Amino acid sequence: MVLNSIEKLIAKYENGETTLKEEQQLKNYFSQETVPPHLEVYKSMFQYFLYTHEEQFTKDVPLKSKKTYSLYQWISVAAVAVIMLGIFTQIDFKSQSRTLADLTPQERVEYEEAKEVFTLVSSKLNQGSENLMALNMVSANFDKGADNIAYLGEFSKKTNKFLKTN
Repeated sequence: MVLNSIEKLIAKYENGETTLKEEQQLKNYFSQETVPPHLEVYKSMFQYFLYTHEEQFTKDVPLKSKKTYSLYQWISVAAVAVIMLGIFTQIDFKSQSRTLADLTPQERVEYEEAKEVFTLVSSKLNQGSENLMALNMVSANFDKGADNIAYLGEFSKKTNKFLKTN
């Protein structure tokens, strides 16, 4: 009867459903000298729990935290401050937008020349992209021809099988 109840308590213990009182019963049972052979594996585990429960930590735990500020921490704070100062001084608080009418005659001439250069570069880039389109068409036709040759090879194999020629 006792063995049957112990086995039920072990099953409950393995499922995590035991109470503290039931676990104490298990510890007391396995602290005996004789335990049935099929429960021998549990004996060492429960004896370990029984003895470790009595252990106490005896070392002193320091409660003061040591705060040491190293040189590297202060260097990182100074670096952030320098970066923020640099960004702050580069901001233009009086941003003025200029129109074409505000430009001097020399600046207008330079503006028009720059516009012409950009137009020329743009037209040359467009010509290059048209040539690439032609190459893409040739490449697509080449791929289509390669596919047709593959179909022709398959047709030839089937015909040779049908006619039984090698």
